[in-house]
Amino acid sequence: MIPERGRPCFGQRNHFDGRGRSRVELPATHMKRLTFAVLLAGLLARPALAQQPPRIISPEVLPDGHVTFRLNAPKADAVILTGEFLDGNRAFEKDADGIWKVTVGPVEPEIYHYNFTIDGVRTIDPANPQLKTGSTASTITSVLEISGAAPAFYDPQPVPHGEIRTHWYHSKSLDSVRRLTVYTPPGYEKNASSARYPVLYLFHGANADENAWYRLGRANLILDNLIAAGNITPFIVVMPFGYGVPPGQPQADNTAKFGRDLIDDVIPFVQSSYRVFTDRERRAIVGLSMGGGQALNIGLNNVDLFSYVGGFSAAIGNAANYPATYAKLIGNARDANRRLKLLWVGCGREDGLFGASKGFSDFLTANNVKHVFHETGGAHTWMVWRRYLHEVAPLLFR
Repeated sequence: MIPERGRPCFGQRNHFDGRGRSRVELPATHMKRLTFAVLLAGLLARPALAQQPPRIISPEVLPDGHVTFRLNAPKADAVILTGEFLDGNRAFEKDADGIWKVTVGPVEPEIYHYNFTIDGVRTIDPANPQLKTGSTASTITSVLEISGAAPAFYDPQPVPHGEIRTHWYHSKSLDSVRRLTVYTPPGYEKNASSARYPVLYLFHGANADENAWYRLGRANLILDNLIAAGNITPFIVVMPFGYGVPPGQPQADNTAKFGRDLIDDVIPFVQSSYRVFTDRERRAIVGLSMGGGQALNIGLNNVDLFSYVGGFSAAIGNAANYPATYAKLIGNARDANRRLKLLWVGCGREDGLFGASKGFSDFLTANNVKHVFHETGGAHTWMVWRRYLHEVAPLLFR
């Protein structure tokens, strides 16, 4: 029942103090009933609380660098741990209470991805809220972050920070409304009257989206720290959604349509929305994996638009197609060498795409195209790509 304005309900009595403020008092019988109800609710809640499963801490980073993972699954028959910090898999052991546990390490300070497999079903660590998301549910993994004695180059530090913005824009070339993410460096808003900035177009890989480079790659924090150290010229980063066709379609079709969207829609949108330089000398294009192949394809076929081109662990396609795909580049290598201030190709030796990257470098060398081939350790992981961005950013816009 809802009381009418000014009328008490449930037997309440309104009293007014000297300032005219009301104070509600309940009759003694009502107070007794209320007290009993509260006590009864508390008593009834006790069995429910007692039946709650024990609180699980997972992952638990120990002082010596070892890491313990736990899972409450008393009815499971087998639990397996897989992760970027392991060579192979590790089996859990179950205790008498049905808690599965495994300790690994010591693990070096880094950001890692891992999963559990429970009776053959791959899943995340349910006790860990830190997740790596992607464009599909099958790409979700748990995240383990281990800090070192000193901050890493990708860690948040007490320096000025830039901003991340998300935009919706209409792509005429794809006839759809799409998203992109933009990083603006510290001071962008304060310099609103005049300052213009170079721009880097930075692409994600397969099964990811326009948020991957800052959520997983920490591009914004890497650049904030480099700017604070005076190691780079501040620039804007544009991170578009890299699929021009639905996932699973031929990559050549995806690159072609995404390239049209980039040139005809994304770049004009950015130039009308942000204070960026519009000349090619202060425009760069870089990507990883699928996005690395896109950056190399689009950038090297449009050297009139981009002065800096880079591919990290690039999914570059069939080598037999290089002469046709890059005919414009190799047909006028001298002009390309004059126009390109940097062509950077990097890949880790443990990466499944290392052979393709090395083969593409050999193709460029054979056709007299100047470039940097950066060979390192590492696999097809964000641990490598974060490092590459940290190394390439100071080479841009010099």
